Amino acid sequence: MTRLTSRFLVDLLLRRTESAGGFATVLAKGDAHSGIILVQCTDRGRPGPLLERRFSADGHYIWEAVGPDDPDDGESRANYQDRRRKTDADLWLVELDIADAPQLVAEWSALT
Repeated sequence: MTRLTSRFLVDLLLRRTESAGGFATVLAKGDAHSGIILVQCTDRGRPGPLLERRFSADGHYIWEAVGPDDPDDGESRANYQDRRRKTDADLWLVELDIADAPQLVAEWSALT
């Protein structure tokens, strides 16, 4: 089975968000081929969950909520993102600002 590159998937996510009327940006570029993707969800500037695309035990990708439990705790959220970038330089950090960003990610991931 052919796996799509991280760069390609990030580009798809950016286009999908923008076509739905939202704003999307890459905050940190990772490895173009196999970097993990971390999505910072917001809705009109209000923080939402952090979602990370990971390999599951059955060999498929899944999206999991990660980071601090309270998305309004900006300092904890920033510290978590900094720690992840320091331990994984290949990590992509993407911000989506759109209503119900987690639902958009779920719909998008079903396409890939």
